[in-house]
Amino acid sequence: MTSLQARLRQAADSAQVVRRLTQGLIGALVLQVAVVALDAALPPDLSRGAEASPVALDRRGAWLRALPVEDGRWRIRADLDRTDPSFVARLIAVEDARFWRHPGVDPFAVVRAVGSAAITGEVSSGASTLTMQTARLLTPRPRTLPAKLVEMIRAVQIEARLSKREILALYLTLAPYGGNLEGVRAASLSYFGHEPSTLTPGEQALLIALPQSPEARRPDRRPEASRRARNQVLDKMVRAGALSPLEADEAGQEPMPGRAPFPALAWHAAGELARGARADEASVISTLDAGLQSRLEPLVARAARAQGAEATAAVLVVELDGRAVRASVGSAGLERAGGWIDMTRALRSPGSALKPFIYAMAFEGGLAAPDTRMADAPRRYADYQPENFDRVFHDQVTAREALVHSLNVPAVDTLARLGPAAFEGRLAAAGVRLWRPRSETRDAGLAIALGGVGISLRDLAVLYGALGDGGLARPLAWTETQAEARRQERGVRLVSEAAANEVLAILRETPPPAGVTPAALSRGRPLMAYKTGTSYGFRDAVAAGIVGGHVIVVWSGRADGGARAGLTGRDSALPLLFEVADLLQAPPAAPAPLAPRNAPVALDDQVRATEGPRLIFPPDGAVVQVDAYGPASRGLVLAASGDNLAWYVAGQPLSPDPLSGQVLWRPEGPGFYDLNVVDGQGRAARAQVRIRGG
Repeated sequence: MTSLQARLRQAADSAQVVRRLTQGLIGALVLQVAVVALDAALPPDLSRGAEASPVALDRRGAWLRALPVEDGRWRIRADLDRTDPSFVARLIAVEDARFWRHPGVDPFAVVRAVGSAAITGEVSSGASTLTMQTARLLTPRPRTLPAKLVEMIRAVQIEARLSKREILALYLTLAPYGGNLEGVRAASLSYFGHEPSTLTPGEQALLIALPQSPEARRPDRRPEASRRARNQVLDKMVRAGALSPLEADEAGQEPMPGRAPFPALAWHAAGELARGARADEASVISTLDAGLQSRLEPLVARAARAQGAEATAAVLVVELDGRAVRASVGSAGLERAGGWIDMTRALRSPGSALKPFIYAMAFEGGLAAPDTRMADAPRRYADYQPENFDRVFHDQVTAREALVHSLNVPAVDTLARLGPAAFEGRLAAAGVRLWRPRSETRDAGLAIALGGVGISLRDLAVLYGALGDGGLARPLAWTETQAEARRQERGVRLVSEAAANEVLAILRETPPPAGVTPAALSRGRPLMAYKTGTSYGFRDAVAAGIVGGHVIVVWSGRADGGARAGLTGRDSALPLLFEVADLLQAPPAAPAPLAPRNAPVALDDQVRATEGPRLIFPPDGAVVQVDAYGPASRGLVLAASGDNLAWYVAGQPLSPDPLSGQVLWRPEGPGFYDLNVVDGQGRAARAQVRIRGG
């Protein structure tokens, strides 16, 4: 062969090699494109891993409540940052030693399993990696050879989409642990009573053993089978060098656990937070304090039981700093009537609980001062005529006295000066909305002062939080993230700081409930500013207080809005308010120093001075509606200013009631009557009154 022929032959061989290499590359590219296309067309279904039971934790990470997923299963998302790292290491050592290195399928494990099966004639060594097990948990299949091949393909696809930590977290979320428990957090909490952040070697071995045969090894139903499976895993840990023989022996002596129910603290609030958690959140960290919550819930239940079979109650405790909600008791218990309703969200009448804000706005606007004298006498505003709760009028009182004793007429008169629409607008600007029945007019009315509107306990807490924070209103914070944001916000100015402080000083003078020593006389009791409210028909009893850097709002009543005979805010809500304040262990505060209480001259008096007695009720020309006549009737409480007063009706004297000292008049029938009141100096006041009704 000539050299020319040799070179031609060499060139032809090289061309053939290039051609084959090109064909191989094209084939590999086509195969890769086909694989990518198939992967895109048939991706692994990861949706089951996205459905997990949301969990609400307290401010320190204590469990409050979780919500089940489909079929009542507890599938709680794993959180590797809250999972014992030694458990994770031992799980990998026992189940998938090359987890961090293989691409989803471990070829060495496959070769070992195939070789073992060929030698023994049966499958004696598994080849499933944690990723393959995760694929099976995502889409369960029968344990057959074709299903195993599908799991291998899915495992590779999962590895292409998720990181190793994400795969591990997904496995620990979906792994079954017996019954309706899925995920290591659900199992650890139910079997051991704590999160998997710290686990004993025995607990770790049990959690590794259970997913392989969860029903046959359930410790609460088959403790001996569970013990054997756990001890087998302990032996594997020793062989893998993950545990010493001595540690394994000690772990093997640990008793088998039973199963306990999940915690359910702050049922309503924690459930609301869990439902609002993001799909990718393993848990939501709330501002609630599990310790305080666990003390308040039995306290509220006991208070409701004492008020009747149909009664329930609710309590909110809010820390002024960041407006963090530290406790939220939505009802007196799920077993009580209406116990499933969160009464902190319900719209109920506040009674007189809005009066402090009426006076604060009046003080700020220069309409009154704490010691401005006001009239406490019957007065009609168009078709609205308020009267005091005890139906007694006091003639002249200061604004301070009117607020301390919750007198209705001065509060309504002050609201009339402010303008109810302006008052309502100020509250709305602070994020607080007042609600009226649909059958009522949409315009704001003077009945606002006496609780003729609906408001939630949460919004009341916003208002009283502003009162305790120099007049600045901020929304409540239910998560620690929100609380930090509230601290950075400027807030909305509800009233001036001076006006807020003046009202707080007045509310600290309010008499305490029966059996409670006034704060100024008790060295250990914190000084609390508080106000009560009672709605029409005694349907709602409210008490709100500010003490020790906290706002406390208490409500009691019936969830269905039914009337309760005679239970006022002072009788049924205020004692509970003081008990909650005691639980807070707020630091004591010294009473404010005595200061002059004279109002500015321009605001000194809203009542003109008179000589002689002044008839307060009924005034001259009044038309009074009564329900009945004669000795069996309720009677009218007569009121007038002056000393040593004597009353006469149609010339006949009336005697004071020997118990109350009040003068009661029981008209004999409808018609016009002449009333006269005479003081000790013989000076008289006269009124002609028309009685009708009955």
